This record gives sequence, structure tokens and C-alpha cells, in this order.
Amino acid sequence: MKLGFLGVGWIGRDRMRSIVASGAGDAALVADASPAVAEEVAAETGATVVTPEELLGAGLDGVVIATPSALHAEQSIAALQAGSAVFCQKPLGRDAAETAAVVAAARAADLLLGVDYSYRHLAATEALRTALPEVGSIYAADLVFHNAYGPDKPWFRDPALSGGGCVIDLGTHLVDLALHLLAGTGAPVGVEHVTARLFAGGQPLGDRTDVVEDFATARIDLIDGAVLTLACSWNLHAGQEAVISASFYGTAGAVSLTNVGGSFYDFRAARHDGTSSTVLVEPPDGWGGRAAVQWAQRLAAGERFDPGAEELVTTARVLDRVYGR
Repeated sequence: MKLGFLGVGWIGRDRMRSIVASGAGDAALVADASPAVAEEVAAETGATVVTPEELLGAGLDGVVIATPSALHAEQSIAALQAGSAVFCQKPLGRDAAETAAVVAAARAADLLLGVDYSYRHLAATEALRTALPEVGSIYAADLVFHNAYGPDKPWFRDPALSGGGCVIDLGTHLVDLALHLLAGTGAPVGVEHVTARLFAGGQPLGDRTDVVEDFATARIDLIDGAVLTLACSWNLHAGQEAVISASFYGTAGAVSLTNVGGSFYDFRAARHDGTSSTVLVEPPDGWGGRAAVQWAQRLAAGERFDPGAEELVTTARVLDRVYGR
């Protein structure tokens, strides 16, 4: 397959290297806001440097997009309408309307759409997927993503460009993961009610539209009575680089995914019964480019539009309700 890579900073380049190393596709075209970066990547891969517009309109087998969030929806739709399948960094859109528009474009073109919700593809997540049916009916989940650092690009903190702060940057991973795993058990995942509190610099965000939240808590009530609680942040005094966990509580036990030693990359899965715990998966696990590789492999196998992409809209709608929009 001939693939285009739009945005080849460290994430875009990592996804490109993972796909090429897997043998699922070749880097045919590259484009980046920095011509020097694009030329460097082209020298590494043998790809041709083009403008973003040329890449999106080239009608390649697929396009991998790793640009700032404000560009994701427009660029994804342009690629799909030109006949290219799309793999995009999250968020696919800054709100549910943008996200739904991309999914609709993929459906209309009958092309495979993927989003880099990489936590779906952890070995620890696979262990949870297997164990969830064994712990009874899930009635609660606690989702936590605290990052002791913050984003290093100014656009992350501009609401018009990012669509929000730590919720759309970090919380989206765990909201998506929880809804995806629960849907896999056959449980209803419709959302009945959402309440949230957002903070910026330690103060309630309120009606401010000039800044984004750097700390948030939310309660998401599902139509079957289950409740999800979310807490996420940037620049929190967490005592370690990151605190990441997703714990699911059922009538016959519980399972959890947690990062190890404050790492952004190492995750453990465990089952809990009363006061005892059993480890299901330990690190290491080289998962960074796994979502991109699996999309490319599915594309190479001839897969077309996957109705499961509607889950992307569900997650975006939950985030809209967290933001009160």
C-alpha cells in the first residue's frame, strides 16, 4: 500500500516507522508544517515531500494524520473524499459535530477510518477484555489520568484550536476505553446524565472561554445504571510523572489497568476479589504504534468502512456534555 503521512513530528514519525516496519505499507508522500522536518523524514524513507493539500488530494491507499487538533476533521474529510482511508490522531474532531462529520464522510466513501486511541491496544487492555465477563455485571468504573507535565505547544491551551484542555487531551483516552470495553461485554452504553467540574489554575473555569481546563472531574451515568467517574489533569503535583488507571467494579469481582512506577508506557492489569489481587499482565509491552499498525493491516486486507467508528461519535458526545456544550 502507498500511504501518506501528514504531520511527521515525533508522534507522526513514530506511527510511520511502526507501519513501515510492519510491512503493511510504504511511505509514499510526506508533508509537514516544517519543510526541514519533512525533508528529513523523506531522506529516511524515500518518500516524496509534497504540500498538505497535494497529499490529501493524491488518492493514496491511506493517509495518516498527526497535525494539531483544529485540522483533524477538515483534513480527514478531504482525504476521505479524495479516496484515501484515514488514520488520525485523537481527537478526531474538536467536538461531536466535527467527529460525526468525519465518520459520515468515511461511511459515504466506504473507507476504513481509524483513530489513535492507543490504550485500546495495550496488552493490559486485552487482559481486561478477557476478564470483564468473569467479574459479573459492571456497575462502576473509576478512570484517572493525571499528567505531572503539560503540553508544550501553545495551541493546546487555545480553546478554539484544541476544543478543550486535559479532558479532550487525556480524559478522552479513558472515556473511549471504558465505553469500548463495556460495549464489548454487550452492556448498554448509552449515557443518561453527565455532571462535571472544570478548573484552570486552581480556580473553577466557569463561563470563561479564553482558557482551557487543566483539572477536571466528571460523573457519567449510563442508561443501565452504571456510573463512570473521571479525573484528569495537566501539571498536577502527583509525586510522579503520571497517574493512569481504569478500574471496573462488578458484582463478582473487579479488574484494573494501572501504570507502573509513574510511567507513561508501562501498564499492569490485575483482577481483584475481596482483599486479594491476581496480576494478569505485567510490562514491558511495546504498544506505541500498535493502533496504527492494526489499521494498516486491516486496510491491506481490504477492509472498508467499519460501523464501529460510531463509537468515536459516542465518546465525542460524552466529552461535549462534560464541557456543557
